[in-house]
This record gives sequence, structure tokens and C-alpha cells, in this order.
Amino acid sequence: MLSLVPTPIGNIGDISLRAIEALSEADILLCEDTRVTKKLIHILKERYNTTFKENQEFISLHSHNEQAFLEKLERSFFEQNVVYVSDAGMPGVSDPGQVLVDYCLKNSIEYDVLPGANAVLSAFVASGFVETKMLFLGFLDHKGKSREQGLNDALYSGYITVLYESPHRIEKLLKEIDMLEPEREIFLAKELTKKYQTYFRGKASDALRSLNFKGEWVVVIKAASVKNSSAISEKDILALDLAKKTQAKLIAKITGENTKACYQRLLGL
Repeated sequence: MLSLVPTPIGNIGDISLRAIEALSEADILLCEDTRVTKKLIHILKERYNTTFKENQEFISLHSHNEQAFLEKLERSFFEQNVVYVSDAGMPGVSDPGQVLVDYCLKNSIEYDVLPGANAVLSAFVASGFVETKMLFLGFLDHKGKSREQGLNDALYSGYITVLYESPHRIEKLLKEIDMLEPEREIFLAKELTKKYQTYFRGKASDALRSLNFKGEWVVVIKAASVKNSSAISEKDILALDLAKKTQAKLIAKITGENTKACYQRLLGL
């Protein structure tokens, strides 16, 4: 059997009793990083006096080797008690894990997913944006057209959108949001559950002036307000024989999207 076990995103106290039990009873631990998992187990032994099986096997399984690992795998491997853990948070959410689940489904292997900590929902709830729907895009591409398209998707999806961002690129992202949507409200969560956890809600320009950018970030972007309700959709406008600039202006009118950003997006279609 396979169990996917979430681990704390910062505060060790967030680990569940079920997670501790699954880790302690595992025969094999598949790890995004074996060093991180071994450190977690050491802390659990010291802090919670947890007893673990002897001779547990630790196997590195990450985004770069998971496909090759599965291609060599025998179904009998899961006759043992196998646990997968990513470095922090929920496996399969911007972390490996989904390919393992797909393998189990295709080969009729029993599996379970334990609930637990993840940064997406924590930041979504902490934002205070009153909405029940949200879109999670994970990390945007670092540069190029794919990054531009990803940012446009985030800003004009029609939903509250949640992104992850590293300390090396958070300032760049805020500058991009400030250029395209200077009045858009955003929520930032830094180092969730850790000692220097920080919340910020406001405009990107205010965040640029006031925040220290060290640490891992979750960015929650409030949905664009619709300026005018209309039965006409973007698809209807794109079907008209109009210049791209004209189409962009019309779409911006009915969606609230920045006209320049809309025009750039249409050029990429």
C-alpha cells in the first residue's frame, strides 16, 4: 500500500497524529529529499518520543527521477508499507506525488492520502477576500512569453488567484503587478507558520515600499472587478473582424482587464 503523507510547512507542531503514525510504521519512505525527511524523523523522535520501525529504507523520489523510477518499478513493491513525503506541505501540490497516484490507479494498487498542512489554503483563508472560488497556478515560469501569459491568467482569470513565489523573484512579480494593475488589491503571506510569518494586504506598490523580501511567499490576487455586466463574451468579440487593438479595448470594457495587457495577450493567441 502507498500512503501520501503531508508534513509541516514550517511549524513542527502542525504534524498530525495520523502522519506520525504513518511515518513510524513505514517500511519504505519515498522522499523528495531524504535529508529533509531524516531530519523530520529525528525531530519527531526527540520531541514526541516516537518509536520508528528499525531498518526503514529511504529512497529519493523527486520531479527529476520519478518517471524513470516508476518505469522500473514492480507492482510487488507496494506489498510493503510505502510512504511518500515531500519536503513540506501536501504531496502533489507544487510537489511530486501525482504520478505515483496515477501509477496506483492504473495498477489497482491501494493508496491513501492523508490531509494536512498546505500553504495554498492557509493563504487563501488568511487573505480575507470574500469568495468561495479560487484558482491556484503554483509558480509562474521565470521569464518569456509563458511568464507573461501566466501573469495575465492570474490577473484576469475572473477568480481569486493564488501563486507561489521565491524570495529571488517576489520583487519582480510585485513590480509586474504594479505596472499592469496598480489599483489591484493583493494579499501576501511570507514564511507561513514559521517564526517570521508576515501578512500583508494592499496594493503591490505599498508592498514594494514596506516589505523585506527574504523568505518564501504565497501571493493571493483579488479577482478583477467587472466594470459592466454584459451578455457579450470575449469569444464573441474575437469572432468579429476587428483590429486587435479594438478587440482589446472592447474586452477590457467588459472584463475590467488592463487594455495594454489585454492587447499583449491577444497578440499571443
